[in-house]
Amino acid sequence: MTLKLTNVTKKFGSFTAVDQLSIEIPEQQIFGFLGANGAGKTTTFRMILGLLDESSGDISWNNEPVDYSKSNYIGYLPEERGLYPKLKVSDQIVYLGRLRGMKKNDILQELKKWLERFKVEDYFDKKVEELSKGNQQKIQFISAVIHKPKLLILDEPFSGLDPVNVEMLKQAVVDLKNEGTSIVFSSHRMEHVEELCEHLCIMQRGKPVVHGALKEIKRSFGKKNLFIHADFDLNFLKDLPGVVGFKDFPEGCKLQIESEEKSQDILTAIQGKGFIRRFELEEPSLNDIFIEKAGESYEQ
Repeated sequence: MTLKLTNVTKKFGSFTAVDQLSIEIPEQQIFGFLGANGAGKTTTFRMILGLLDESSGDISWNNEPVDYSKSNYIGYLPEERGLYPKLKVSDQIVYLGRLRGMKKNDILQELKKWLERFKVEDYFDKKVEELSKGNQQKIQFISAVIHKPKLLILDEPFSGLDPVNVEMLKQAVVDLKNEGTSIVFSSHRMEHVEELCEHLCIMQRGKPVVHGALKEIKRSFGKKNLFIHADFDLNFLKDLPGVVGFKDFPEGCKLQIESEEKSQDILTAIQGKGFIRRFELEEPSLNDIFIEKAGESYEQ
């Protein structure tokens, strides 16, 4: 079931939050949205869900409009937590599962499975307000997937989680994809998108500035990263032809070069000057691409 957005625009008065967005999100894949705050990611998600009407354009899923009749097939985890703090976890999930048309026994069976997976079995009868922010996020995630959605939208799903719980949720996302769920998510962390996503869209001020398959995006970027660790000063490399970026580190440097062919010139330039411990050419990182295309930098 492919999700398709065609020339989608959303205006709030004179302000354009999303501007002529056209993307296709393949079935059973993980699609990442990147962009600074205000780039239009959450507004796009809310239009996909039907919480906001697009000002113009078309959104379809499996060549049909996304409307209330599709709601039982869609899961959504908002960036801001929306759980009822005074309710017990079990009551909360049963309530939300019943809204999705599930039977109570099926809900409880799924809930116990997820609580066990996330190592929080003893939270079954605890109130949401009694949980840490990280564990509340786990319950929020369970609420989004309890009905086994075909399309899952996750807005900053790893926010507020420590590294151990991030890995736990990342693996859950991958497993859901492998079981047939199409997943769309946003994140401020480039490494999460780079690790999980086959396709992505980078948005800036409501417009897509880069979108497509991650491998193709990296390949078409052209520039490469060259890492050099050596026991001598490498600062002279910044002035060599073909070097477009230079970052110094205690153990060496990272160069951004115009093309991989330039690496041979750099190797020739450093030979004979001392011991070289590392000379490694890599594809550009997603962070490199984002900084150049969107003009923004994220904290890594």
